[in-house]
Amino acid sequence: MPLDLLGLALSALAFPALAVVTPGRAPVPIAHTYSIVARDPRTGDMGVAVQSHYFSVGPVVPWAEAGIGAVATQSLVLVDYGPLGLELMRKGLTARAALDSLLAADAHREGRQVAMVDARGNVAAYTGPSCIPDAGDAQGEQFSCQANLMANAKVWPAMKQAFEKAQGDLAERMMVALEAAEKAGGDIRGRQSAAMVVVKAKASGKPWNDVLVNLRVEDHEQPLVELRRLLRLRRAYNLEDQGDTYTAEKKPADAAVAYAEAAKLAPDVVELQFWAALSMYTNGQKKEGLALFKKVFEREGRWVPLIPRLAKAGLFPDDPKAIAEVQAQATKGAPW
Repeated sequence: MPLDLLGLALSALAFPALAVVTPGRAPVPIAHTYSIVARDPRTGDMGVAVQSHYFSVGPVVPWAEAGIGAVATQSLVLVDYGPLGLELMRKGLTARAALDSLLAADAHREGRQVAMVDARGNVAAYTGPSCIPDAGDAQGEQFSCQANLMANAKVWPAMKQAFEKAQGDLAERMMVALEAAEKAGGDIRGRQSAAMVVVKAKASGKPWNDVLVNLRVEDHEQPLVELRRLLRLRRAYNLEDQGDTYTAEKKPADAAVAYAEAAKLAPDVVELQFWAALSMYTNGQKKEGLALFKKVFEREGRWVPLIPRLAKAGLFPDDPKAIAEVQAQATKGAPW
């Protein structure tokens, strides 16, 4: 089916802060922005990261599916490039073939900027001649950086260089690329929102289990600062979950390391420590659990009355002695 039957025709001229409207049809967002699509050659994980002076860029630009690929669709956006690009790659087309097919059917492609990477690491990108300067794209091994309406033409080369030099997992390397774009000048209008999606190399048949990172900053004075904070919290909660898994597997030493790393990443999140204490106490590490409960209760007494409630829900021993033992770790006389 031609794209124009699925999407909207966009005019070549538009005000950056507005959506383009075609009579009789719904408005389409305009996401002038910088982004990166990438596949990790080591793990096969794929992702998209983006920042824009546009409210809630997350639902518009980044698209990714485990075992299939990732897409960034921006500038005078036709969102269809995201889901339709994934659909074509799902059918076996390479990123290049999928993008070329969609561009050929798009009568208003001059204003689009799109990049794709498939599960085999093939990369394709397009920057239309009507994209607002400065605009361009740059590719490397299994990744593409693209930007439009930038303060200068150094932005996307800076992203490429930063990504290639960065260390860590895919999420971290894409984060570094975004930060490099901002440092190089970024969007000429400023900044507003950001997003990041990372999916697994292979699909499990349960899409809800295949997303490793799915973060959005809808509106913020420093969206990349906030996105990095959220990424740090995502890692902390992942470590907490891993600690619970180790605890259930009777691997207390590994669990202790995971919980400690989670606390180090997010020392301000008392809840992470509370659930770690609960997991320890209920899985044969009472001494360690009680010590951690004491620290939690000293910081926030609100967690003390939760213990008997958890017992009623089957998440803590329904034993008055056990409940009293844990609640006794609270500071005497403190309200809770």
